[in-house]
Amino acid sequence: MSQPPTRRRLLRLAAGSAAAVPLVQAVTPAHAAPTGAALSAAPAQATVAPIPLPPTWAVQPFPLDQVTLGDGVFRRKRDLMLDYARSYPADRILAVFRANAGLDTRGARPPGGWETADGNLRGHYGGHFLTLVAQAYADTREAALKTKLDYLVGALGECQQALAEHGSPRPSHPGYLAAYPETQFILLESYTTYPTIWAPYYTCHKILRGLLDAHTLAGNAQALTIASKLGDWVHSRLGRLPKAQLERMWSIYIAGEYGGMNEVMADLYALTGRQEHLAAARCFDNTALLDACAEDRDILEGRHANQHIPQFTGYLRLFDHTGEDEYAAAARNFWGMVAGPRMYSLGGTGQGEMFRARNAIAATLDDKNAETCATYNMLKLSRQLFFHEPDPAYMDYYERGLTNHILASRRDAPGTSSPDVTYFVGMGPGVVREYGNTGTCCGGTGMENHTKYQDSVYFRSADANALYVNLYLASTLRWPERGLVIEQTSNYPAEGVRTLTFREGGGRLDLRLRVPSWATAGFTVTVNGVRQRAEAVPGSYLTLSRNWRRGDRIAISAPYRLRMERALDDPAVQSLFYGPVLLVARSQEARFREFSFYKDFTLRGDLADAVEPQGRPMHFTTHGLTLAPFHVADDTRYHAYFKRAEPVVVFGATDSGVPNRARGDGLTFLDVLWEQAPFMDSGRFVRAVRTLADSWLSEGLFTSTERDRVVAAAAGADMS
Repeated sequence: MSQPPTRRRLLRLAAGSAAAVPLVQAVTPAHAAPTGAALSAAPAQATVAPIPLPPTWAVQPFPLDQVTLGDGVFRRKRDLMLDYARSYPADRILAVFRANAGLDTRGARPPGGWETADGNLRGHYGGHFLTLVAQAYADTREAALKTKLDYLVGALGECQQALAEHGSPRPSHPGYLAAYPETQFILLESYTTYPTIWAPYYTCHKILRGLLDAHTLAGNAQALTIASKLGDWVHSRLGRLPKAQLERMWSIYIAGEYGGMNEVMADLYALTGRQEHLAAARCFDNTALLDACAEDRDILEGRHANQHIPQFTGYLRLFDHTGEDEYAAAARNFWGMVAGPRMYSLGGTGQGEMFRARNAIAATLDDKNAETCATYNMLKLSRQLFFHEPDPAYMDYYERGLTNHILASRRDAPGTSSPDVTYFVGMGPGVVREYGNTGTCCGGTGMENHTKYQDSVYFRSADANALYVNLYLASTLRWPERGLVIEQTSNYPAEGVRTLTFREGGGRLDLRLRVPSWATAGFTVTVNGVRQRAEAVPGSYLTLSRNWRRGDRIAISAPYRLRMERALDDPAVQSLFYGPVLLVARSQEARFREFSFYKDFTLRGDLADAVEPQGRPMHFTTHGLTLAPFHVADDTRYHAYFKRAEPVVVFGATDSGVPNRARGDGLTFLDVLWEQAPFMDSGRFVRAVRTLADSWLSEGLFTSTERDRVVAAAAGADMS
């Protein structure tokens, strides 16, 4: 059965024409924007009011403005997006809202892409833009960004009021705010499908989230007022509908996509205390999938990935408010169904926006894998799960997705007419990243991604007695409740020593340092030059407990090593990593490149024997090709996966002539042998070969003659 047209396909059909369609400027004099209104006329400041942290969280985040990025690639990418936030005209963002409300659009055209004068998703991009500017202001405290944000919020308030008083047609509730009439929401209630309508509650979510971010990150009180009224409208529409009708609505492909409506309504409830807002959040229970995931039944195959990922972050927030275990269990189990069984090496998921079968990695590689929105939402879910249960696996995934997908998703070039971010990120051979995405879902989340890199570098325990250092990014933490300022210097994602220095304050504190799962070459810690004896286990946290003083300096060394990761469904299809960094082979070839490494191995069994470093950091050469970090974001064609070709059992220059056969799990003789490396000496190496050859013989994978030839080759090989 063919799938309905994808959002990406509709974008390509619309791009270039819809963006140029001018809006009809229907002006209602009583509600046209005041003549003197301009970006310089900002409403009065208000106190920042973050969302109250729930008592169910064992670990808590720091506000965005308490962590600042230091120099490095993350800051450079952030700065590119800050330029976009500063320069993109607010009136273009507002044009579709003003037109729908009958207000003067001030000659502005909408951004384009899906954000067009007649687009069924118009308004979503404006919500993302609110979040972008709110995050940018929280990060930089630039007055011009605050002025711009307040102007956007004030204009949306005018639109909400104009719709309530003069809407044509008049909305069913005065809190309604959108860039199109209420028609799409009404049609969804009669199960109208995409593309006749296009995810109206998804758009509503983006607007609500942008408003809450304007309030919680930048102190705009009016934003909460507007959001509360809009939340009242949501309850007025959905609170009266039977549960069976709601469940059917949310099961509809794309049309029933609602983003994180359950999450944002729960957050709104936390700020307003209005029971209607919590009741509305529960209206978004997608019961069939919720129940299946709570029972750990995987029914994800064939479902739209990004339609469903944010639902589970919302379920966690509902657990926070209701204590109902089903919500938390479903979120945990869902994460486990994606992070691993459906994860490409960069941390992304999905093929053509859809979840495929468990473990179908090699079978699904093409030019439209890993929708960037999906990783944005998986990182949010990982973060929220960690707050409830600080399992290092969540932060291992977070680091992978942030470093190898999100960081790679912003082009390394200045530009202010577009966010210049990716949509799909192909994992097939010889693909290329495409940047741009004005007006798309990934353009919207892409704006957000690069202005909140610091949000998970540090967490604190709920009792404020422990500090979690999750990511080794150059940054400075200000923790006023403890009187602490801690600076981290780092060249991450490049290899090197990371240092944490107590610049201000001190006191008793457990410092919990994440030991990444990839840190198999060692993880050493010194405090003021003295090496600590605490055991560092990859995939855990190492805790340093002491009475810290100003000037104390912690140095962390975790050497990188080259390693392979095999596709779950075909061990011969592999990716190369250097520590946490995905390396891609630069090649125009449209077929898989074949690499052979074992012939170059010495007794240490290290890929460094087969892959040569270049002069540039984290760049290597193998088989005549350059391997480069994937986060270097340009237009070069690349191979994120390659095929291993190890047809014969070879030890250095000694060829046994025996086929390198695989056992039932797909691992070959040489795969299993070299997993035992390093070997202390040639004697131990030969004994390991003999033992394994006997096993291959007993399983019928070698004949007696082949077994003897393999052992003889090992004994005669120079492996030094």
